[in-house]
Amino acid sequence: MTNLSIYLYRRRQIITRVFISVAFCFSVILLLTHVDLEPEDEQYSSYKVKLKGVDGKTNFGRIVILKHIDGPQNSHGENGASVYLQGEKEKLARRLFEKEAMNVIVSDMIAYNRSLPDVRNPRCEKLLYPKRLPSASIIIIFYNENWSTLMRTVWSVVSNSPSESLREIILVDDFSDRAELGTKLMKYVKDHFLGIRIVRLSSRQGIARARIAGAKAATGDALVFVESHCEVNKHWLIPLLARLAEKPTSVALPVIDSVDEYTFEYTSQGGIVVGGFLWPLHFMWRPIPLEEVKKRNFSTDPVPSPTMSGGLFAINRNYFFELGAYDEGMELWGAENLEMSFRVWMCGGSLDIVPCSRVGHVFRANNPYLLPGGRDTHALNAMRTAEVWLDDYKRLFYNHRSDLMGQDYGDVSSRKALRRKLGCKSFRWYLENVFPQKFIPDENVLSFGKLRNVGTTMCVDTMGRDENDLPAVGMYSCQDVSNSQMFSVSKGKEIRREDKCFDVGKRNETITVRLFDCHGDGGNQVWTFGPGGVIMHSLTDKCLDAFTPGVPPDEQDLVVTSCSGSPTQRWMFEGASQELNQMLR
Repeated sequence: MTNLSIYLYRRRQIITRVFISVAFCFSVILLLTHVDLEPEDEQYSSYKVKLKGVDGKTNFGRIVILKHIDGPQNSHGENGASVYLQGEKEKLARRLFEKEAMNVIVSDMIAYNRSLPDVRNPRCEKLLYPKRLPSASIIIIFYNENWSTLMRTVWSVVSNSPSESLREIILVDDFSDRAELGTKLMKYVKDHFLGIRIVRLSSRQGIARARIAGAKAATGDALVFVESHCEVNKHWLIPLLARLAEKPTSVALPVIDSVDEYTFEYTSQGGIVVGGFLWPLHFMWRPIPLEEVKKRNFSTDPVPSPTMSGGLFAINRNYFFELGAYDEGMELWGAENLEMSFRVWMCGGSLDIVPCSRVGHVFRANNPYLLPGGRDTHALNAMRTAEVWLDDYKRLFYNHRSDLMGQDYGDVSSRKALRRKLGCKSFRWYLENVFPQKFIPDENVLSFGKLRNVGTTMCVDTMGRDENDLPAVGMYSCQDVSNSQMFSVSKGKEIRREDKCFDVGKRNETITVRLFDCHGDGGNQVWTFGPGGVIMHSLTDKCLDAFTPGVPPDEQDLVVTSCSGSPTQRWMFEGASQELNQMLR
């Protein structure tokens, strides 16, 4: 071999070795710093919770279990099943239900860490999540919560949360006066856990200020608020944290499943619903708009929600405070969720429902806690929300709550200054871009006001009936100011009370008119308006009538019946548009 051949041979060897060395080093670097997505089963294999015995002192990030789970150890309610009582236990449960608004006897029978059905979309098991996620501080606010319900909330978080992400659990006691929530709770937490802290408030503060106290005590990257009567389900936390990592200005919401307040059955709510609101500033659920359904590539994609129910959400800790936390001028309970919803959207963030995160919540029929002095704290909080965020649309709030006009709602100057500082958009922008489906009673309608009957001189009235129970619509003497007598006629020829429509569902000779959810599909919710103020139901060709023979005047409900030309079938519209007046001539 010539000298030149030897030289070239050795040169190729050196280059090859250098190339192999570089490739090896690059592979090592990738292995050590790799943060790309992995299949969920591998990702979660490191997250799965395995409860060891007390000797092992299982370490959940900063949560350490010191003692075996105690409480009921039986099969009651396993896999989220219903529990039924009989005899004296059933009678006792009924009596206590009046006070607690939940079946505490059944709750006390169910294990703190009972199994739950996996109600997620099967595709959730195949999703990809990053390894590096924000650490989570779980914040649970409670006030006089039932012991077993609170314990089940805590143990479900510990049992179903990944060790790498669960930094701490903070229990915020909003000045409870139940004995077991004092020394007994402190001892229980001390004996069973490291990494769970109790923050005691020295006076009743309410939801907003209690959550701020919990947030100030937290050290995690993300704040995850959980109500004190919940059961978090399998792999609930990672999807929420992944959304925050993907979009730091998101407020991530789990899908809220139902835990029955009497049987404690855990059930899926079926399809995903989003949050809305009524103009008196009450929260409501509504279907996902069709246009949003069409935008989604997969059923597991996040769903934007105009509002949130408020008790279950995750948010980056720094963003929570940058956004203004909560309005500390709010009292106890009510409307704080809508205030935060409007603020998040109008100031550059978003509310996103994360379908693969599921949490069960006990939906109680009423609020079991007495409000000091019987105060209507929702009214105060709603006024503050309307004055700061609704701009001119606060007129619709006061249309419903005329009793609040001129009432004191405290100083909101700091919240208005926050809005200016954050450069937040207008409420009209919110309605047009975030919630374009929201019906505005006095815009783009044929009329808005009272509907007066010519024959009886009385007005159509909701009669204070629960509008969620498909109530019959009644007649009452016309009032100068009465929200229960305010109705709209939409461009679609519906007679509406916000999201409820006059509906006729049968084909009898005389049919009672009821308020039903507006479906927008025409049919039994469409009316025609003719000369002399006649209103005819389009589907049945019957006329709207304020009188039913044989029924006392004070018990008359609105009906449709055969058209007769009677004065009780003639109507006058307050606030009728020119278009509607032309129909009535």
